[in-house]
Amino acid sequence: MSRVIRVALCASLWALPAGAETIAITYLCERGASVPVVYVPDADPAVAVLYVEGRLINLQTMPSASGARYGWPSDGASYQWWEHQGRARLGWQDGASDAVTPIYNDCVPQD
Repeated sequence: MSRVIRVALCASLWALPAGAETIAITYLCERGASVPVVYVPDADPAVAVLYVEGRLINLQTMPSASGARYGWPSDGASYQWWEHQGRARLGWQDGASDAVTPIYNDCVPQD
């Protein structure tokens, strides 16, 4: 993850409690897309900050039957980030229909 992206991700986490654990992972997705993510599991609710399409996306944990799902708690459209057993995917959830359009599938942590 480039230094600029790391600084931007860290700056977006400024409101978290002191000493909150952060986990930084860069995922390699289909079509060669790279998605840097910083997870903050100790926040309430837990947070994932993604760098996607040239901007920072702050998401909160959402109810999920399996794995970890992050989104934005609103009635509008938002990104959806799913992580399960070391794999992840990114989608765009339509606010009116709740349909999720895939953006990146099959994302795996980079070495």
